[in-house]
Amino acid sequence: MITGGEGAGDINVGGGTIKASALEVDGVLYFTMPDNAWAVDARDGTELWHYFWKTKGGTHIRNRGLGMWHKNLYLETPDHYLVALNATTGKEIWHKPIADLSQGYFSTPAPIIVGNHVLVGTGNDIDAPGFIQSFDPETGEVQWKFYTVPQQKRDAGLDSWGSLDAARHGGGQAWVPGVYDPETKLYIFSTGNPTPAFTSGTRGPGDNLFTCAIIAVNVDTGKLAWYYSTSPHVMHDYDSAQTPVLVDAIFQGKKRKLVLTAARNGYYFTLDRVTGEHLVTSKYGEFTNWAKGMNPRGAPVYDPEKNATVAGSLVSPTSDGVTNWEPTAFSPDTGWLYVAQHNGYSLFYLTDVDPRGSMGLGGKEEAQVGSGGSFLTAIDYQTGKVVWKRPYYGEGRAADC
Repeated sequence: MITGGEGAGDINVGGGTIKASALEVDGVLYFTMPDNAWAVDARDGTELWHYFWKTKGGTHIRNRGLGMWHKNLYLETPDHYLVALNATTGKEIWHKPIADLSQGYFSTPAPIIVGNHVLVGTGNDIDAPGFIQSFDPETGEVQWKFYTVPQQKRDAGLDSWGSLDAARHGGGQAWVPGVYDPETKLYIFSTGNPTPAFTSGTRGPGDNLFTCAIIAVNVDTGKLAWYYSTSPHVMHDYDSAQTPVLVDAIFQGKKRKLVLTAARNGYYFTLDRVTGEHLVTSKYGEFTNWAKGMNPRGAPVYDPEKNATVAGSLVSPTSDGVTNWEPTAFSPDTGWLYVAQHNGYSLFYLTDVDPRGSMGLGGKEEAQVGSGGSFLTAIDYQTGKVVWKRPYYGEGRAADC
């Protein structure tokens, strides 16, 4: 499995500097920005080829890189196509639609390649359902499609929504690449917020599955193996869009196959990656206050008094979260997960009092009113306790999606 990396940094192309995500193979550096891909000699920076996609529109917020299979490269476009390129020449082999641009979809993830599966996710800030798809790397034909919210009456999780129609428009976009466990053949990925994000509307009082969750699907069939909700019924756009970390390590005296994640909502989780069993929850956000306790599965329970109000509700973290899509790192030597931590407060104002709610990210205004500092944080996976923090200087944050 080879896929592009987030945040390769500044790269000079044609006299200009761009923010790019890069992949290096056999001395060639492949990198992207929306609608573009390049290959350059990694030793001297000579441009080998440049591919330009003639877009039909879409949200050009970023591109997280390329996936590679043998001599093919795979690129997702803002107007929601999957493009296969010849890695040697940069020539297009084929392109296939991922989703309907007219429904507000766009694509930013780097495709993940597992065996003969090209796995792609979605972005959408309106009220469309999230999903991942598997494409054949040679032909581009769809092998399977997994929706992250219920679409039929028989689908699991429907009872966590106010209605089938609410679920069908429930969000849960998979806009960050996941990880693959070859031992279990599970592709483990995370999902974004429910929609509408800040007003309950028709969502009902339930957990709104499978938004803001970690999900494991069989890579060959696309069937659900397990899920874990890190932010049930979240009301502050706390996507669970962080790439999980797979670890084989000792837990309570026994070797376990684990998955670790520090979520945007300010909570850390250790799970069993074979079954999804919850093992550890801890609050690592310095001022996190949006939850009022834990449910039986060890997930935080949202506090309705922290929902957006006409007068304003003081909430931590901000909608940007304690962390966002920034990659984490695990050291088997220390047993610690290293996380970018940002602490802040926002006032969330309700601007649409219609009980039916607002579309997408609408219905509220947010004013960030304070910061508790930014840190590189080390978390013990066995206890969830913060071991140490080292401050960052500067408060820059990266954009979603």
